[in-house]
Amino acid sequence: MLRRFVLITLALLGLSGASYAGWWLFQQRNAGGGEAEAAVVPGAPQAAGRGSGIAGATSRPGGGGARRGGPGVGGPAVPVTVAAATRQDVPILLDALGTVQASASVTVRAQVDGQLLEILFREGQEVREGDVLARIDPRLYQAELDQALAKKAQDEAQLANARLDLERYTRLASNNGVSRQQQDTQRALVAQLEAQVAADQAAIDNARTRLSFTEIRSPIEGRVGIRLVDPGNLVRAGDATGIVNVARLRPVNVVFTLPQQEIGRVLEAMERGPVRVEARMRTGEGPIAEGTLLTLDNQVDPTTGTIRLKAEFANEDRRLWPGAFVSVRVRIDTLDDVTTVPLVAVQRGPDGAYAFVLRSDGTVEQRPLDLGVQTETIAVVRSGLRPGERVVTSGALRLSEGARVTVAAEETPAGPGGEPPAAPPRRGRPRQEADAARQPAAPSP
Repeated sequence: MLRRFVLITLALLGLSGASYAGWWLFQQRNAGGGEAEAAVVPGAPQAAGRGSGIAGATSRPGGGGARRGGPGVGGPAVPVTVAAATRQDVPILLDALGTVQASASVTVRAQVDGQLLEILFREGQEVREGDVLARIDPRLYQAELDQALAKKAQDEAQLANARLDLERYTRLASNNGVSRQQQDTQRALVAQLEAQVAADQAAIDNARTRLSFTEIRSPIEGRVGIRLVDPGNLVRAGDATGIVNVARLRPVNVVFTLPQQEIGRVLEAMERGPVRVEARMRTGEGPIAEGTLLTLDNQVDPTTGTIRLKAEFANEDRRLWPGAFVSVRVRIDTLDDVTTVPLVAVQRGPDGAYAFVLRSDGTVEQRPLDLGVQTETIAVVRSGLRPGERVVTSGALRLSEGARVTVAAEETPAGPGGEPPAAPPRRGRPRQEADAARQPAAPSP
């Protein structure tokens, strides 16, 4: 085993040595070829020795010295795509991820115990406030109401008799027929029976209310969900599951979060008037609903440094569904009539942002830019560019100051809301188009 390991190691060392020797010979051959080429350059001084030969090689045109100019300078034109700087209104937008919530949501539960006799709604049905959704067996609660009514009738009869006795005792007491104590005792009995009748009325009201709970009604207007219990089951007032959920979908709310640094700008926007909010199902798609910002939460979440906000949407077409995640875009301000360029035209360097501006002679100028707000597709230019000037949007990596270019295509500027323009017809890459244009046409037969 050890012998095999030693043989493999020696073989790898031999291959490494042979590879290095081949590389060294290749470099020496290239160096020798460069010196020989320098020796035959017309007008070059003859080599007087080894030092003179080296000097000739480094001074020849196109040698290993520093290059004059960058890519595209003095060479073939570089194919690029361009777009014109435009003036437009740019909205200031804040993007966030939110959750759709029903404006009101109630889990309908039984308030009394009993057997569920029937369900009076269809799953997914729109109901109004007060509509009967289900019924519980009412017989026990009807009996309680009847018993309370009978008890009140009994106590009312005793009260009527006690009042007659009090009238008699009052007349007899005036003639000293009965003692004052008997009269006072009868008066107290009347008051006691009156209180008992009032208690009976309260018991009747309680029994009537419990009886009404056997008809389960919708507390709000909205859409019922999937029922959570079937007829025939025994339901109780303490059940946490409930019978069905009713949610109000028109309007709906969207709750989302923003960094705490944006609180000031949002409050300023709300002071100016209603703040427009857009909801999108996917990033990059158009808005599916537009609403208004309602309020901010009263505190910042200390664990995340964000604050919750709530927006309201009419949701007439019901495209927003409770529980769904949506992309939210809040418009807090609008910059009026500013100069913009496509964001892909902006390049970054040690001195900051710049762009390649197309000159009338077919060359480009590397011009520094003072940028403002940037969206997903456009950048606001404060200074450094005038409306109508064309900037390079693709192919900038092969350019430098003064490079010659050929315009392969001119793109449409992005819209004011930061939305990308409509997709152009499918085409090849700019360099492929330029190479195809330079190829000679095939001879006709």
